[in-house]
Amino acid sequence: MSSRAARTLFVLALTGTCGGWWNVSAQNRRRPAAAPEPRREATLRADTNLVLVPVSVCDPTNRPVTGLEREHFKIFDDRIEQTVTHFAMDDEPVAVGLVFDISGSMGPKLRTARLAAAQFFKTANLEDEFFLVEFNDSPRLITPLTREFEEIQNQLTFAQSKGRTALLDAIMLAMHEMKKSTKKRKALLIISDGGDNSSRYTEVEVRNLVRESDVLIYAIGIFEPYGARRTTEEVSGPGLLNDLAEQTGGRHFPTDVNELPDIAAKVGVEMRNRYVLGYSPSDYQRDGRYHKVEVKVIPPRGLPKLNAHWRTGYYASAE
Repeated sequence: MSSRAARTLFVLALTGTCGGWWNVSAQNRRRPAAAPEPRREATLRADTNLVLVPVSVCDPTNRPVTGLEREHFKIFDDRIEQTVTHFAMDDEPVAVGLVFDISGSMGPKLRTARLAAAQFFKTANLEDEFFLVEFNDSPRLITPLTREFEEIQNQLTFAQSKGRTALLDAIMLAMHEMKKSTKKRKALLIISDGGDNSSRYTEVEVRNLVRESDVLIYAIGIFEPYGARRTTEEVSGPGLLNDLAEQTGGRHFPTDVNELPDIAAKVGVEMRNRYVLGYSPSDYQRDGRYHKVEVKVIPPRGLPKLNAHWRTGYYASAE
């Protein structure tokens, strides 16, 4: 966001995703020879307030839907319908922070969690960048931002499970590290088997931070089946991960150990394939308020009802 002659150019990257497979491959992805048209902040008028809303669309079986056009979307800002002025299918490079649980309860799941990370990295673009935060009693930045995801995979081979679970502190550390990235698209991938029992930060503090950021959160929760003996943290874990992911427009994928690598690969593909809708709010005011955004998808004739996922709002500038 920048100011020119007391006017504000406001560009917000909102994020969303959906689960499943359709029209997308989990193979290693490479940038095409011709780079896509960059986002055009520099060419917008200084008095234009542009809101960019990345959106993922799924069918009733939770498979991604591609090939939609501008006329298949409606967007609302505080319940007021807006005119979609920008439309594209987004596959820009992304910065991803892997937030990896190595607490004591992860012991028998650690090998599969490493395999899940490996499957996720198979979807990487050459221009993507990554970092690794591991956590148990406290979080640690193991690998700073790098394009060499092999460094992270090598570090994960040395991970040993022990201690308690400082998930919230790990998210705060990852959000701090993410500020060092110059990528426009940013995401965290959390792989964990429970809630939190060792953090200094509170849920409210973390929730407020992720709500104000432009970082997408995916969470893969590895939980014991219902009916099995579970710790207090495992009981509260799904709700915590789901809440944090939804604040950003992301998704929480609860899964068992056997499904973990497959789910991680799907997350990698979905993270990199989104529609981007842009609009200039018809009644934009620099009031510092939180504005709710709603997206509706009008399916083409012959298709069933489609579901969209996006960040549910933004804070307007107060300047």
